[in-house]
Amino acid sequence: MTPGPHLLVVDDEAGIRESLSSILEDEGYHVEAVGSAEEALERAAAGNFEVVLLDVWLPGIDGLEALSRLQASPGRPRHHDFRSRHNRNSRACHKARRLRFHRETLSLEKIIVLVRNAIQQRRLEDENQVLRSELGYRYQVIGDSVR
Repeated sequence: MTPGPHLLVVDDEAGIRESLSSILEDEGYHVEAVGSAEEALERAAAGNFEVVLLDVWLPGIDGLEALSRLQASPGRPRHHDFRSRHNRNSRACHKARRLRFHRETLSLEKIIVLVRNAIQQRRLEDENQVLRSELGYRYQVIGDSVR
C-alpha cells in the first residue's frame, strides 16, 4: 500500500508526537515526527511535506522562527498549523500566511479534519494554478493593429 500525503509533526513532547503520529498514520498519512525546530528544518529541506503541524513553544528555535525559515525555503510546505497553550503568540501567528493557530491542545478529531482540509486546499490551489496556466496559453492575443 502506498502511503498517503507526507506530514511533519514538530513537538518537544514525545507523548504528543507519538499520539499524533499514530492517529494520522491510522488515517493513511505518512508521518515523520521530530522534537525540535532544528530537526524540522533539516527534514523539511530533505523531504516533501504537504502539511507541517508545528508547536509554538519549542527548545532552541521557537515555532515562529521555524515558520519564518520554512516559508523562506525553496520547496516549502504551504500549510502549517501552530498549536500552543499560551495566548502570547496569537497575534504573530495570525499574521503568518496560511496559518491556523490554536490556543489549546486540539482534539485528535479536529486535527484530522484540519489536516484533511489543508491537503484539500493545497490540491485545489495546485489545480487552480495549472488551469490558470493552461487558460493563459490558450487565449493569448497575438497580433498588432493600427485601429
